[in-house]
Amino acid sequence: MQQLRVEYLEPAEPLDEQVDPRQLRRRAVEAIGLLALLAAIALFAPGLGEVRSKLGDADLGWLVAGVVLEGLSCISYVVMFKPVFCERMTWRSATELGFSELAIGSLVPASGAAGLALGAWALRKSGMPAIQIAERSVAFFTIKSAANFIAVAVLGVLMFLGLGPSLSPLLTILPAALSMLAIAGVVLLPRVLREPEQLARRGPKWAAFAKFVGASGDGLRQAGRVLRGGDVRVIAGSLGYWFFDNLVLWATFHAIGTTPPFTVVLMAYLIGQLGGLLPLPGGIGGIDGGLIGTFIVYGVAAAPTAAAVLAYRLILFWLPLFVGAIAFNSLRKGFNNADRPDLCAPIPVRAS
Repeated sequence: MQQLRVEYLEPAEPLDEQVDPRQLRRRAVEAIGLLALLAAIALFAPGLGEVRSKLGDADLGWLVAGVVLEGLSCISYVVMFKPVFCERMTWRSATELGFSELAIGSLVPASGAAGLALGAWALRKSGMPAIQIAERSVAFFTIKSAANFIAVAVLGVLMFLGLGPSLSPLLTILPAALSMLAIAGVVLLPRVLREPEQLARRGPKWAAFAKFVGASGDGLRQAGRVLRGGDVRVIAGSLGYWFFDNLVLWATFHAIGTTPPFTVVLMAYLIGQLGGLLPLPGGIGGIDGGLIGTFIVYGVAAAPTAAAVLAYRLILFWLPLFVGAIAFNSLRKGFNNADRPDLCAPIPVRAS
């Protein structure tokens, strides 16, 4: 008689320290404290009267539009998540996991890497092999980031050729060239990372690094396979996640009453977001400073920029955190529910 069995390669690991509930609560308190400090500075610091006036007179309709657009950006993240990680995953699980990752991304900087750590923990708990999770995490991160770099490469060239306001080549063709180099590096890197076993032969200390190199190379190749497959959900999700988030910033500028050219918003968005790589709770201060500084360099007045960026950051922080907290709570309960479908367990194989 044939028996049904399921092969699990490794036992599930404990929750990563970055996404442990106690650590997340601590980070939430820190991030909210920093937001409160920024709000207090905006409300009471001398010399910021124009910023306060802009915020007080902000158009509520445009702010609501910003919230809706951020919601669409979050939904785009979920739409892209399922086909990249596991087609068998239910949409309920994909939604809970995607929103949970976005919530953690609101609290922990480094461009969403901590959110992917939560996804890795959940998928390991469901039985997905660790090496497969690592590869697909690299693929997802690459695809998610691709829209930004491609947009800057194209926009920088078009702005250099005369689209939009007249700006220095340092603000147009230089960012475009750097983006092109980054894209070329990602395309060529899988070839460089083809033989990590050569590193492993150097000794035990190199083994973990070799595993990381191998997973990175396989993940980049996986990203290429996914993109060549032309899955509409992946393409639309990646573009939507990037474009709707840009529109949130554009909407908050409209709410303040200042409308920089949309090409400037798109260019300043990527450069300013690099501030989120700083190790600050929720990226607060890093992203804000990066965005404000970049918009000022691109010629937008300081006071409306500060007001628009502060409104943008409040939306970007609170909406994913609120929705994601509900999703994370449901996700954790789901693991203890025998009637709940798993996230992406290995396919049962029949033993003769």
